[in-house]
Amino acid sequence: MFDYSAIQQAVIEGNDEKTTSLVTAAIKQNANVADIVTSGLQASMSIVGRKFSEGEFFVPEMLLAARAVTRALDVLRPLLTKSVIPTIGKVVIGTAAGDIHDIGKNLVRMSLEGAGFEVIDIGTDVSAERFVAAVKENRPDILGLSALLTTTMPAIPATIKALESVNLRQQVKVVIGGAPVTQHFCDQTGADGYGSDAGIAIELCRQLIAK
Repeated sequence: MFDYSAIQQAVIEGNDEKTTSLVTAAIKQNANVADIVTSGLQASMSIVGRKFSEGEFFVPEMLLAARAVTRALDVLRPLLTKSVIPTIGKVVIGTAAGDIHDIGKNLVRMSLEGAGFEVIDIGTDVSAERFVAAVKENRPDILGLSALLTTTMPAIPATIKALESVNLRQQVKVVIGGAPVTQHFCDQTGADGYGSDAGIAIELCRQLIAK
């Protein structure tokens, strides 16, 4: 069986050139493409996410690791169409209405993609109506809402109420996050979970999918 520990270490180090080189070598050695993704790339992002949550890694390290995985997936993409790799689940993600900040959202998106989720990013300053439309169109398992300003936080419960008004709320788990967002606020809005950082978001989404 192919040893994926070197690929994991390269991702953890945020070394995209080394990661892509090792992935290319694994392909030449006829390693299973699905295993490269799950045992090499996704497993490494789980480790990176844990280190981030524990305060051992910070945003730069998380971004470098996510970039390494993204570039490795670019190498694998021609082969991925020939190999059926099940995704953990589907996530629609966006920043709440009135908020144009996207660094945190992008970090969560890349981290989730690296961990094996299919992510549809609908951008920033997303109205409740656009979130509802995205849920109708994509039928995700999880809807991720981000707010980076206290003034845009009310858009989160407004979006949840909009989902309720069209009977979509029970069909999707709602996860929220952002600098001013707290667990107390999450409880008030009726969201299914709150992630204080990208690492916690990965595990939270895994748990919600498992349920």
